Amino acid sequence: MNITRENLDDLDLQIKIELNENDYAEQVTKQLKKYQKQAAVPGFRKGMAPMGLIRRMYEPSVKADEVQALMSEALFKYLDDEKLNTIGTPLADDDKTGTVDFAAQKNFAFYFTVALRPEVKINWENISVPFYQVKITPKEAEKQMKTIAERYGKFETPEVISADDMVYGKAVELDKEGNVAEGGVSTFVSFDLKDLKDDESRNLFVGKKAEEKVVFTPSKAFTAADLEKHFRLETAAAKKFKSAVEFTVSGCSHITPHEINDELFKLAFPGQEIKDAAAFKKAVSKQMEESYNEQGEWKYVADVRKQLIDAFDASIPEAFLKRWFLHSGSDKELTAEKIEADWTEKYLPSIKWELLEAELEKIKKLEPTEDDIVNEVKNILRRNNNAENEDEKALEESARTIAKDRQNVSQLTDRLYSKNIFALFNELLKPEADKLTVKEFGEKLK
Repeated sequence: MNITRENLDDLDLQIKIELNENDYAEQVTKQLKKYQKQAAVPGFRKGMAPMGLIRRMYEPSVKADEVQALMSEALFKYLDDEKLNTIGTPLADDDKTGTVDFAAQKNFAFYFTVALRPEVKINWENISVPFYQVKITPKEAEKQMKTIAERYGKFETPEVISADDMVYGKAVELDKEGNVAEGGVSTFVSFDLKDLKDDESRNLFVGKKAEEKVVFTPSKAFTAADLEKHFRLETAAAKKFKSAVEFTVSGCSHITPHEINDELFKLAFPGQEIKDAAAFKKAVSKQMEESYNEQGEWKYVADVRKQLIDAFDASIPEAFLKRWFLHSGSDKELTAEKIEADWTEKYLPSIKWELLEAELEKIKKLEPTEDDIVNEVKNILRRNNNAENEDEKALEESARTIAKDRQNVSQLTDRLYSKNIFALFNELLKPEADKLTVKEFGEKLK
C-alpha cells in the first residue's frame, strides 16, 4: 500500500491510495473459506464445493468489500497520523479514480479530495456589543404579584359576564349596513375584558349570557397588536381592520385572585422563606429580573455571534464544501443550484460559526457536561417539588434518569450552553450593563 498527497491549493488536498494484491489477498482468502463452509451449491454437499468454484462465484464481491474496507481504514488512519485538521469528510474523486473492475483488476488506485480547516483568528478588540439588563420598578413588581395571585386563584365559570371576566365566543365581520360581510373575518376569539382600551366597549359585554350577541368595533377596543393576536390577522390587515363585528357569547370565566398570604408565598416560591408581602415583592422583582436578564444574555450572545461572523476573514474551502453538502446530506432533493442559491444566507454563516466555535472551545469548554445537566435538573426538581429536604441519593437518581433522555433536556442543554458562551464572552469582552425599563428592553428585543 502506498499513500501520497498533493496540495491543490492552501486548503484543498488530493490523497491517492494505491493497493496491490498483497494488501488484501490474505483477507479475501479467509472470507472465501468462510463462504466455502457455509455455501449450499447444487451438486455438492454443504461446505464441500471446490474453492475454484467458490472463487468464481464470490471473489469479485468479497474483493470489493475488503478493498473498500482497507482503503477507508487506511484513509482515516493517514489523516490521523498526519494530524490533518480537516473540515467535512473526504470526498471520492470518481473522475480521477475512473471505473474500477474488481473482477479483473489486481492493483487499485483511489483518489480523494480533502479540505483543511482554515486558521481562524478572532480580533476581540474589534467586537463591541451593548449588553442590556432590566431593573424592575415597584409598579412592575406589583403588577406581577397580581398576576401570580390570579395564577393560583379560584377559577369559576359564571353565567353572567362581569367587567373583569375572560369572554369567549365567535366573532363575524359586519358590513356598513350591519349585515354579515361576505368573505369577511369569521373566527373564534377569547380575550380579557380588563385588557380592552375603553369602558364603552367593555360595558357592552357586562351582563350578557351565553348565546347573546354583542356588536362592537375591535379597532376601538384593542391595540393593533391585540387585534392581530386575538383575530389571527396579519400585521398589515390588523392595522386596516376598522369594521364592526358581531360577537356571539359562548361563555366566560372568572378568576378570584389568591390572597397575598403565607400559602401563596409557598405556592409561588417553594422552599424559600418569605414571611410578608414586602419579602414577596422582593422575590418577585428578583425572579423577573433574572428572567429578563437571561433574555438579555441570549441577545448579547446572538449579537456578539453576528459580529464575529460578519468580521470573519479566514479563507474557506467553499467549492469543496458545496460538493460535500450535496453528497453528504440525507436530503435527496438537495441540488447544487439550491445550495448555490442559499449559500450566502444559510450555509456560509453556519460554516463560519462552526469554525469560530472550534476556536472558542480552545479557550473554554462550551458544551455542558452530563454532571452539569444532572445538577441543573436537580435544581429544577428542588424548586418545583419543594424538595430542599429530599433525600439527596433519591434526587440524584431521579435527575440522572431524566437526563438520560436527551430529548427531555434538549432545551435545558441549549440553555446551559448559552450560559457557558455568555460567561466566556463576558470574561473576554467585559461589557458594562445598560439598565433598561421593561418597555425599553422589549423594544431592544424587536
